Amino acid sequence: MKLLTPSLLVISFFVIGGMVFKATTPRQCTEILSDDTIFVLTGDMRRIPFAMRQLRKHQDADLYIIGAGANGSFEMARRVTIESKSKSTYQNALAIKEIAKETGLDRIVLITTEDHINRARYLIRQEIPETEVISCPVPLTDMPVTKRLERWVIEYIKYIVTLLGIKEG
Repeated sequence: MKLLTPSLLVISFFVIGGMVFKATTPRQCTEILSDDTIFVLTGDMRRIPFAMRQLRKHQDADLYIIGAGANGSFEMARRVTIESKSKSTYQNALAIKEIAKETGLDRIVLITTEDHINRARYLIRQEIPETEVISCPVPLTDMPVTKRLERWVIEYIKYIVTLLGIKEG
C-alpha cells in the first residue's frame, strides 16, 4: 500500500497539472494592433493559413514565418519574411529574439496551435523578457478527440520538461 500512495500522488499531480495547463491556455487572439509584428511558428498545417487571415485583417502588420516548415511563396509577400533555419521551438524562440533585437520590437504577436502556445510563449519570454508576447492560438479543429488529447498530453509533457530547464530535445 505504501508503494501505491506515491504513485497515485504523482499521477494525481500530473492529471491535475494537465487540467490546469489546458484551462490556462488562451482560447482566442488577444487584441492585435494594426502595426504589430506577427510571428507564426510552423509545424502544423493550420498555422500559416490562420496567420495569413490575421495579416489580411491587420493591414500594416508584418509577418514572420518561423521554422523548418517555412517555404514557398505567399500572397502579400512584401510583408512576409520567412526564417527556415530553426528546427525546434527553442530555436524558434532564438530566431524571434534575434529579429526582435535587430528591429527593436517591444511587442510581438505569437501564432501557434492552442496546444503549443504555452510552451512557445514560455520559451520566447525566457529569451526576450522585456518584449510583450501577445498570444494568438490556432484552434485544433477538424481533428478527432483522441488525436487532440494525444497532442495536448505530448505538449504538456514537453512543457513540464521545459520548466525543468531542458529546452531542446
